[in-house]
Amino acid sequence: MTNRLRELRAKYRMSQEELARRVGVTRQTIIAIENGKYLPSLKLAFKIARVFGMKIEDIFIYNEEEDCNTNTAPGSSNQGS
Repeated sequence: MTNRLRELRAKYRMSQEELARRVGVTRQTIIAIENGKYLPSLKLAFKIARVFGMKIEDIFIYNEEEDCNTNTAPGSSNQGS
């Protein structure tokens, strides 16, 4: 999953600290989200979207192909038969 947080913060001239304060997390959490190291909870994603007056899917871009390469269905195995 990718996101547009850095781009949106620049557009709105908002610091990581300001965004963090407005959504109730630490600056380090915002940094981790921007760098793709942390996926926000649905609740946090909604809060971030609300700050920018946008829909979640306009900020967080789901890459289905990427997900298929890293996850398996519940009960399945990555091992060959």
